[in-house]
Amino acid sequence: MESIWEKTCKGPARPPLYGKAQADVAVIGGGMTGILTALELQERGLQVVVAEAGHVGGGQTGRTTAKLTAQHGAIYAGLIERLGREKAAMYARANRRAVERCCARIELEQIDCDLERADSWLYSYDREDALLREAEAERALGLDASFEPDTPLPLRVCGGVRLRGQAQFHPLKFLQALADRLTIYERTPVEHVEGGTLFTPRGTIEAGRVVFASHYPFVNVPGLYFARMHQERSYAIALENAVLPAGMYYGLEPNAWSLRSYRGTVILSGGAHRTGRNGGGHYAALREAAQALFPGSREAAHWSAQDCMTASGVPYIGRFSARDPQWYVATGFRKWGMSNAMAAAELLTALICDGSHPDAAVFDPGDLLQQRPGRIAEEGLQAARGLGRRVLHGPVPQADELAVGEGGPAELDGKQMGVYRATEELYYAVELRCPHLGCRLEWNPDDKSWDCPCHGSRFDVQGRCLTEPAQTDLPACCRRRS
Repeated sequence: MESIWEKTCKGPARPPLYGKAQADVAVIGGGMTGILTALELQERGLQVVVAEAGHVGGGQTGRTTAKLTAQHGAIYAGLIERLGREKAAMYARANRRAVERCCARIELEQIDCDLERADSWLYSYDREDALLREAEAERALGLDASFEPDTPLPLRVCGGVRLRGQAQFHPLKFLQALADRLTIYERTPVEHVEGGTLFTPRGTIEAGRVVFASHYPFVNVPGLYFARMHQERSYAIALENAVLPAGMYYGLEPNAWSLRSYRGTVILSGGAHRTGRNGGGHYAALREAAQALFPGSREAAHWSAQDCMTASGVPYIGRFSARDPQWYVATGFRKWGMSNAMAAAELLTALICDGSHPDAAVFDPGDLLQQRPGRIAEEGLQAARGLGRRVLHGPVPQADELAVGEGGPAELDGKQMGVYRATEELYYAVELRCPHLGCRLEWNPDDKSWDCPCHGSRFDVQGRCLTEPAQTDLPACCRRRS
């Protein structure tokens, strides 16, 4: 399934790494964060190489809704309450500056990426009190926000928080324009890192500094990021023959929709759930909402995305751990990767080149006092439940009892496996143990994938790894019924 961005922008293929490479900084990951960070470091005079496991923008950057805004849901009232006004102001300032720096780069360098300045709206069906509190918090932190009782939305809502002067764009057009200036090795997954040495399937990279910008840090120790984050999936469709009033819209309630427009189409998204906890029906719900909101619209694309959700409520951007001072990390953007990617690029560049940044404290991965121990304990409990279900208990159907196009735990050739029935005769079967830390995988009927409920790794029906932190494929087999 290609997103509207992937359908409308195909970047050039870049060769993989063969042999040895050297650099001042090695960046792992060729998405928005990795490319922006590499470019800013290069502009500061450092030699930088980027190692990308697939293709530039081929991960979550190509599957975002691409709202470039400092309004990240109803976040600011909570940040002030939990972290204090000073740190909340750091977060607001970093993301406000990120929006402006991104737009300035696009305009100054005349990058053709369909940039459009637009207001951002946070709406609610009936929680006016929460909207008023959030509007007050945003204004207190220097954002140009206000509560508006009437919104342009074709929905019955109680009002919205309007943040002026934000933007939307085509993320892959922007990314490919920047990537052309960098040394990038595609199809070069980093298998492990020792100090400043990155080991890949066909070579090594030696670097003085290493930036982990690969969506989810695949190194378990040090850092323990797997114990401080979980992943969530959400779903989107692009609709032709649909008109949306100017602006970007995000609903406060869990069942609310996110909306934006792009060149005559409307992007409608929602249906968020913890990865590995999906009963299906999310695309169907989007299509039903599309016909209710935009009668006569036509589906041009549908896709899904995955986001890292931190226990602290803000991204982890900074030094990877005290044990490895030459490593840096940016992860946990909580569905707001466009502005946070630029914020991360600025912050990491300052830390590497200057040793400090005025807004670093709110993003510091090592500040355990703001990590919300209760949330970390909850993440550990969820992982423990998944680990406790490594073995299938009770009877499972025979593989030939599955309908064509259906997957799930089933018995094939006398062995319990994860089975997908592709046709009447063809079955794909995989082991249901995630190679990351051993959790039992669950079937995702919407995306037809095997998903880990512990840490969010995902695999296709043939066992190929789609999403980290897992780095290896699943043991798999293919069988045709005789």
